[in-house]
Amino acid sequence: MNDLAPLLTPEGRALLDEVRDVEPAQELAVATRLRRAHPAPLVSAALAQARLRQRAVAKFGAEDAGRMYFTPHGVEQSTRASVAAHRARRFAELGVGSVADLCCGIGGDAIALARAGIRVLAVDRDPLTAAVARANAAALGLAELIDVREADVTDIDVTPYDAVFVDPARRGGRGRIFDPESYSPPLSWAVATALAAPRAALKVAPGIPHEAVPEAAEAEWISDGGEVKEAVLWFGTGTPGAVRATLLPGPYGLLSRGLPDPAVRPVGRYLYEPDGAVVRAHLVAEVADALGGGLIDPTIAYVTADALRPTPFATAYEITDRLPFNVKKLKALLRERGVGILTVKKRGSAVEPEELRRKVKPQGPRSATVFLTRVAGAPSMLIGHPARPPV
Repeated sequence: MNDLAPLLTPEGRALLDEVRDVEPAQELAVATRLRRAHPAPLVSAALAQARLRQRAVAKFGAEDAGRMYFTPHGVEQSTRASVAAHRARRFAELGVGSVADLCCGIGGDAIALARAGIRVLAVDRDPLTAAVARANAAALGLAELIDVREADVTDIDVTPYDAVFVDPARRGGRGRIFDPESYSPPLSWAVATALAAPRAALKVAPGIPHEAVPEAAEAEWISDGGEVKEAVLWFGTGTPGAVRATLLPGPYGLLSRGLPDPAVRPVGRYLYEPDGAVVRAHLVAEVADALGGGLIDPTIAYVTADALRPTPFATAYEITDRLPFNVKKLKALLRERGVGILTVKKRGSAVEPEELRRKVKPQGPRSATVFLTRVAGAPSMLIGHPARPPV
């Protein structure tokens, strides 16, 4: 779809309503029928948009996704609504009333900001993407708060705004970009823009090296439903150099206290798997301290402890068996226990979970979790099951 305008006409909107729930297997028959009464390009565009809306439900929810407009790239790269809402709440708590949203994409963050009562200038240089963002603001009744502008973000005067939000493109023609200076625009430009603003937030890849975080920034790693989604560099929050992990839903926040690495100790009764945002933020020491635990290996982010304690920052497992890595012994043990439902987790192991499942061929009514990891440097297997912490 290179032109959104036909879908915004009464005919286009009616077609979108008609094809809303069309399944992939029905598309050909539906398209053939609709082309008798509507232009073929419009029918194709409506069906393509319906597919994108269905894909977008996971990020935006059924109600919003069913009213919004998308591009394939926009669905792929847009911020999940829950994450955008968290960031918008934080801007609001900082007293921000207006934000220049640079590289706004299809408008997901602008929508969250507007719903938090913040006035937004949303900027994107791609004509179609800007048109989609404008259509989304109108579709969700937020056009009065969101001013969409098609422009190069480096040409925008952000001085009239209380804060700046920059979400640079982190994908190119060859896929994901890992060098922050290869972002579009480069991270150095985004940081310079942020430092010149009263407050700012820069969205970056969660794999950004800690040494690449500017000293003036607060770094936040965010996960949603256990999946790490992004890292954000905050400026003007009053906490330069701070590092935090935020877990959604909740939110649950964990702030660095500068603790040294936990000591390595023997595997205890319980194994805790820290959330990915905690690991990315290098806050495993804070979790281990709260749990009274230590590491099973100096290079592995698994915490072990003898007591079961509640924490939102890690998933607890009760360990029943500790074995040196040996597929035959694992297969015999699982057969003896009647384990047919096997969850395989790994940290510090080159063995792929599916490869292990094929070799052990689990059978039986019971379930278990096996951790492929290292214990004090030795390749090991820890077998257990999820533990329910006390309230």
